Amino acid sequence: MGFFKSILGGSQLFVRAVDDVSFEVKPQEIYGLAGESGSGKTTTGRLLVRLTSPTSGKIFFKNQDISSLGDKSLKPIRRKMQIIFQDPYESLNPRKYIRGIVEEPLLIHGIVGKEAEDRVHEVMEHVQLTPPEDYLFRFPHEISGGQRQRVAVARALVLQPEFIVADEPVSMLDVSIRAEILNLMTDLREKLGVSFLYITHDLALARHICDSLAVMYLGKIVEKGSTETLLTEPLHPYTQALISAVPVPDPTSRRIEVTVKGEIPSPVTPPSGCRFHTRCPAYIGDICRTKEPPLIDVGKNHYVACHLHAK
Repeated sequence: MGFFKSILGGSQLFVRAVDDVSFEVKPQEIYGLAGESGSGKTTTGRLLVRLTSPTSGKIFFKNQDISSLGDKSLKPIRRKMQIIFQDPYESLNPRKYIRGIVEEPLLIHGIVGKEAEDRVHEVMEHVQLTPPEDYLFRFPHEISGGQRQRVAVARALVLQPEFIVADEPVSMLDVSIRAEILNLMTDLREKLGVSFLYITHDLALARHICDSLAVMYLGKIVEKGSTETLLTEPLHPYTQALISAVPVPDPTSRRIEVTVKGEIPSPVTPPSGCRFHTRCPAYIGDICRTKEPPLIDVGKNHYVACHLHAK
């Protein structure tokens, strides 16, 4: 999606930040999207809630195609789709009280007065910022990073959405409070029936929170399936490499070590064929370099895009 144009007036180079990506998030499911920085995860999340408009393809929300809707038609749908941004230090207005930050989505959608006040108090209780009165008239700089992210979660929840994109919501937080925020998300899924797209580069966290998982590389999904299947029976060399990078507490444990070389290529000029072939430890020759592997079903709702597993 999108394009790059030389500042000197040269020709346009189109960047397919997300290319032929397809998956389904079920009701009350936490669906993980994993990969390195630059793989297209955040762009995918922004597309799903229409903060970015797609140049092609379709986005369905409850069987309705929202990919080409204008702002007026999108407004009632936006109440049902929200996003939690990665950085709680940058995503909250430093000049507003916590009450104003959480209440703002309600005001935009015409919910005011006693109903707005009650919803703000209710959602502060949900995210365990209690009693709410201790937080409502404080500024973001007056609370901790973990509390700020709880405020960001409250802002996303206040419109009672059905689907939330959580874009690496704990990566900026201390390790000691990451589990608290992840456990909060799973509790909210159970209590409120919310579905999540959980974007992460950390497969250890994905194992903890996600029901299903898709692995992205340079704008494409290379493997997807249940989280348990992908993390115990990974088939794509890239997925195997990501798993190898996860530290294990037992230094004597045995597992297959897979390493990749170099950095992720530029999305402006992605490699031909399989986009991973320039870094792949299992490269098998010209077919990898010239032919793009399709995403195929290898059984148990497990899909992989790799010539090693082509039928």
